[in-house]
Amino acid sequence: MFWVRFRSSCIIVVCAVLSLVLGGYFLWGVLLAVSLIGMMELSRVLDANKSVPGIIGYLACIGYYVMLLCGLQEYLVLYFIGYFLVLMLSYVITFPNYRSEQITMVFFSLFYVAVMLSYVWQLRQIEGGEYLVWMVFIGSWGSDTCAYLVGRKLGKHKIVPKLSPKKSWEGCAGGVIGAAAIGAVFAAIASSRLTQFSNPVLAFAVIGAVSSVISQLGDWAASAIKRNYDVKDYGRLIPGHGGIMDRFDSVIFTAPVIFYLAGLF
Repeated sequence: MFWVRFRSSCIIVVCAVLSLVLGGYFLWGVLLAVSLIGMMELSRVLDANKSVPGIIGYLACIGYYVMLLCGLQEYLVLYFIGYFLVLMLSYVITFPNYRSEQITMVFFSLFYVAVMLSYVWQLRQIEGGEYLVWMVFIGSWGSDTCAYLVGRKLGKHKIVPKLSPKKSWEGCAGGVIGAAAIGAVFAAIASSRLTQFSNPVLAFAVIGAVSSVISQLGDWAASAIKRNYDVKDYGRLIPGHGGIMDRFDSVIFTAPVIFYLAGLF
C-alpha cells in the first residue's frame, strides 16, 4: 500500500507542478475537471450524482468557470440565484423522486468544491500569483507532511479523536511551523521577484502558518461529512488516497484564504 500511495503522490505532484507552471487555460481546464469530479464524489454520498439535480449542478459548475474566464464576476450573485431557482424547480417538478437533503448537497457542492477550488486559478492570475499559488500547496500538502512526521514522533494529545484518531496537537503545531518555515525559505529564494511585498519572507511565513491551520480545518470538515454518512473514501480515482475530495480537501479551504490574505501584505 505504501508504494501504491507513493506512486500516486508522485503523479499528483507532477500534474500539480505542470498545471501551476503553465497556468492560464491549462490550469483553468484542470481545475474545472477536478471540480466536476469532486462535485460528483460529494453528490454520490447521497446518491445524487446521476440525478437531474446532479446534472444541473455539473452544468452550473461549467457555467461558473466560463464566467470566471470571461471576467463576468460582477454577475455571479445573479448567477447563483438563478442556479438555486433552477435547482428548486427541478426538485418540485420531479417530486417525490429526490429528497431535500439531496438537493441541499448538490447546491452545497458547487460552493464547497467548484467555487473554493477556483481560487487556485484566480490566485494564479493576480500580480505575483505565479509564486503565491505555490503557497496553496505548501500550506496544504506541505503542512500535512510536516504534521504527519511530527505527529508520528511526538504526538500524544489527540485533537479531534472522533474524526481523526491519529491527529494530535503536536502534529498540528508541527504542520503550522513546517508550513511557515517552507514558506519563508521559498520567499527567501524568490525574494527578488516578490517586489509587491515589503517583507516577503515574513509575509510568506505568516501565509504558510495561517493556511496550515485552515488546511487542517478543511481536512477535518471533509472527514466529518464522511463520518456522517459512514463513507470511508469519497472515491477510488487515486490509488492509495481515495478520490479527489480525499486528496484536495485541504486545498479547497486554503486557496481562497491565501487569495484574500495576500492582499493584506
